[in-house]
Amino acid sequence: MGRFTLPRDIYFGEGALETLKTLKGKKAVVVVGGGSMKRFGFLDKVVEYLTEAKFEVKLIEGVEPDPSVETVMSGASTMREFQPDLIVAMGGGSPIDAAKAMWIFYEYPEFTFKQAVVPFGLPELRQKAKFVAIPSTSGTATEVTAFAVITDYKERIKYPMADFNLTPDIAIVDPALAQTMPPKLTAFTGMDALTHAIEAYVAGLRSAFTDPLAMEAIMMVDEHLLKSFEGNKEARNQMHYAQCLAGMAFSNALLGIAHSMAHKIGAVYHIPHGCANAMFLPFVIQYNAKNCADRYAKISKRLGLVGKTDAELVNALVEYVRSLSVKMNIPKTIKEYGIAEEDFNKDVKFIAHNAVLDACTGSNPREIDDKIMEKMFNSAYYGEDVTF
Repeated sequence: MGRFTLPRDIYFGEGALETLKTLKGKKAVVVVGGGSMKRFGFLDKVVEYLTEAKFEVKLIEGVEPDPSVETVMSGASTMREFQPDLIVAMGGGSPIDAAKAMWIFYEYPEFTFKQAVVPFGLPELRQKAKFVAIPSTSGTATEVTAFAVITDYKERIKYPMADFNLTPDIAIVDPALAQTMPPKLTAFTGMDALTHAIEAYVAGLRSAFTDPLAMEAIMMVDEHLLKSFEGNKEARNQMHYAQCLAGMAFSNALLGIAHSMAHKIGAVYHIPHGCANAMFLPFVIQYNAKNCADRYAKISKRLGLVGKTDAELVNALVEYVRSLSVKMNIPKTIKEYGIAEEDFNKDVKFIAHNAVLDACTGSNPREIDDKIMEKMFNSAYYGEDVTF
């Protein structure tokens, strides 16, 4: 039996932020990141709209990129003191993911982080609060997904939490917030969205419900990403919707080892997540093609890429992904990103082992072990095509 879960309501379009005025409750906590939402006036609007809706509002500010276990536990403690019945998370993936994790430990103070990272093992949420997510970047789609990624810096591991309980109740997809992204962030988040869609299209739990969402997201990224990178407003709006569609797909179909690799190398070297996905995706397509070349070929055909056989179409897709990175100045390899060979050789076994254990590995269309994963990382470091 399959399952398909989305937020109860998704409000979208410019001005969607005003939906906050219509919500019901007594106390709302707002979780935000490093300050861009405050600088551009969006945080003030959120507080104004919630106050108009008769909420008492408390802020949890300063969530860092790649949020830590400590940040999560501190926020959960603040929530337990304030006792909100509504959690509003706004910004990129980091503050929204952190707020999702805070939600767990707010409602279940005795629950441990080790328990929380067991896939699909959370207790029932919404005992104390409902959750609203408002994305400001066009990539993670955490506003519609059952995932949150939290970093344990002591262990140097990024942990993706996965549970349908974490799917927000309400997503507010207002593209006005995405207009604030600088070009580099637009590039990284756009490639994250593309990776979500392509991995969802070949993932273990793909279905007739997820395939159309994944494919439409791919086509929208193809049409709008480069224009969005160049600053086109309408293209930026459309990318905000495309990443949301990709999120709907992967939250239900799950992902693959491009994300496993990105999570685990990101925790060690702090490579931005979308950048890491862009680097790894071509190598992962080459590796997985032995099991699902026909699926990748379908993507290539829809994109209008040239090839007579499935193998040729797979190669065309690999080159297509690489070409997007070149056009947006994204490094194509770990070495090109700037990680020293000595450091990489010292850490690669540790990173590879943890990548195999990542929650996204189980839904990859081709199995992998530590030895092969290490070879994958080496291919991605030196830029060598995957032939194994």
